[in-house]
Amino acid sequence: MPSPDEFEVERPHLLSVAYRMLGSRAEAEDAVQEAWLRYHRSRDTEEIRDLRGWLTTITGRICLDVLKSARVRREAYPGQWLPEPVVSFDDPAERVAQRQEVSLALLVVLEKLTPEQRVAVVLHDAFAVPFEEVADVLHTSVTAARQHASRGRKAIADGQARNTAGRTEQRKVLEAFLAAATSGDLHALAAVLAPDVVTVGDGGGVVNAGRNAIVGAAKVARFWAGVLARLARETDGVVTEPVLVNGDAGVLVTGRYADGRELLSVLSVAVADGRITALYNQLNPAKLGSVTDR
Repeated sequence: MPSPDEFEVERPHLLSVAYRMLGSRAEAEDAVQEAWLRYHRSRDTEEIRDLRGWLTTITGRICLDVLKSARVRREAYPGQWLPEPVVSFDDPAERVAQRQEVSLALLVVLEKLTPEQRVAVVLHDAFAVPFEEVADVLHTSVTAARQHASRGRKAIADGQARNTAGRTEQRKVLEAFLAAATSGDLHALAAVLAPDVVTVGDGGGVVNAGRNAIVGAAKVARFWAGVLARLARETDGVVTEPVLVNGDAGVLVTGRYADGRELLSVLSVAVADGRITALYNQLNPAKLGSVTDR
């Protein structure tokens, strides 16, 4: 008989699998709930020798279906799409969970893979699921499953922002960036930006975030100096609270107003060789719910 207690032990693992595949905490939670329902309805649970493996495979199948339908929705998404951020605070109680987070830099490039490539890469490379089982999830041959993973890895290697710095260095560079952007010092901004830096903003069609990514140190510097200058005019002050965003350095950007405060965005960075290689700015209110509810 299906055991709710045994399933709950596996729930964090399954959420991690589903979030890596879907980039949405809400969709990941729905996928895991569907996995529970399928487990609960199963009549041969006594024959399951590896419950984690069985549930991981089921979750993979569910996520594959979600990815195929989500691909159509996201093609019509207004502007740029970013995953829902996982925000945490750098205290001892959260450090174990933080080690399990997948960076936004990786999630962004995973979004560019086909559903089959994404499932193959996540299941095999991140969770060591054998290709025989990956093939079963994809309803294809083992050879084809390997090809999906190989093509996915190449796309990741070609497209992922360089993000080699540790958190301490990330934090130092991010603080220098914010100070320069706030003062409007374009020279100081350029000093902390990689030549091919990219900034991506997700407003969900609700908040103006620009329809296209901005690439290049000069353009990104002017853009962010303009953003901070506009916020200075439109608010009674801006507060940036240090946090971890998917395990990397980031800040909560909050505006002060006469009637209180409002979370405006969650900003995080990828850093390599002492310079920012990518900035991810989540402004979509629908994706900030888990932060505002804390």
